[in-house]
Amino acid sequence: MALRNVAMRALLLLAVVSVAYAAKGKEKKKESADGPAASGPGGEYDITKLGAKPDGTTDCTEAVEEAWASACGSTGNPTIIIPKGDFLTGALNFTGPCKGDGLTIKLEGNLLASNDLAKFKSNWIEIMRVKKLSITGKGNIDGQGKAVWTKNSCQKNYNCKILPNSLVLDFCDDALIEGISIINSKFFHMNIFQCKGVTVKDVKVSAPGDSPNTDGIHMGDSSNVSIIDTTIGVGDDCISIGPGSTQVNISGVTCGPGHGISIGSLGRYKDEKDVTDITVKNCVLKGSTNGLRIKSYEDAKSPLVASKIHYENIEMDDSGYPIIIDQKYCPNKLCTSKGEADRVTVKDVTFKNITGTSSTPEAVSLLCSDKKPCEGVTMSDVKIEYSGKNNKTMAVCTHVKVTATGVDKANTCAA
Repeated sequence: MALRNVAMRALLLLAVVSVAYAAKGKEKKKESADGPAASGPGGEYDITKLGAKPDGTTDCTEAVEEAWASACGSTGNPTIIIPKGDFLTGALNFTGPCKGDGLTIKLEGNLLASNDLAKFKSNWIEIMRVKKLSITGKGNIDGQGKAVWTKNSCQKNYNCKILPNSLVLDFCDDALIEGISIINSKFFHMNIFQCKGVTVKDVKVSAPGDSPNTDGIHMGDSSNVSIIDTTIGVGDDCISIGPGSTQVNISGVTCGPGHGISIGSLGRYKDEKDVTDITVKNCVLKGSTNGLRIKSYEDAKSPLVASKIHYENIEMDDSGYPIIIDQKYCPNKLCTSKGEADRVTVKDVTFKNITGTSSTPEAVSLLCSDKKPCEGVTMSDVKIEYSGKNNKTMAVCTHVKVTATGVDKANTCAA
């Protein structure tokens, strides 16, 4: 009897343990199916709690994408936490729409892009179809581009293979990028495409001045974009405003090194859309190879208009070609001159209170099309002096009529 009681107790204990183990297994399966439980109030998803290692060598792609999947599938206002440390990843594809009212990525550490180009089909961090996105913090998005810049053939090949852009927003509305740094991208640092209502504020973008095609912030087919109090020093355009951009506000930006604040290039591809309502105010350009530039291809593929462009309160600090409109843009002489330069119309452009020094004798260069001259160009209170010796500051202008008031004589090209 005693032996039978012991056996029955053993069987009962085994049954209890089995039930508990099965319940724990179901709980794990449910957690795996639904995503990891939020680790903090309001739905916070810390990538280190999902397996990410802050050592700069372990591939953390899976952990970061798991955090995105869980946050994007959550209601309310979830936050993805990237804590201090170095986190290496390959391509990150963050796709919406998301369920919540908004989603925040809090970047306090450093995201490092892998230098294994086989890990990238196109871009590094690509965020698509998300509304009310915020990326904030004091951390870095580091493209680690130095290791692959020598593989960039775009200076020699018109149809070159594009290296990964660092941060890409596609079809995103009401986005805020604030406080972070984006550095050493393999190609463009940030690309904004078909977005509405994007604000970039207090951001630092940097790469060496000789790094190829490392544009700071590029945008195209987007509206209501603001870039505020941001410092950009790169190897290409600090800001490039591409076709289809409207209602763009740039204020408090410091640019240099770089190729300036550019509209264009325009006309490279067929069926590009107009650029209109662009305001650039209260900016400083330091040692940039160009200043305020509008550029369109000499062999433009389709007609478009760049209009309602206003520049005001801009300080030039030894920048080359501080004011330039170039309707015969042909980088590295890779395009042909058989196109129709008159396909791009430039009109209603205002330069107000543009001052400082130029590293080139040509402080003003307005090189417009003979078939379609620039229209409605106004200059007021423009005073830029060549910083070199034994040469005079000059304005070089073709096929343009300028209305000028309060403009230094050397900067005047009224015809």
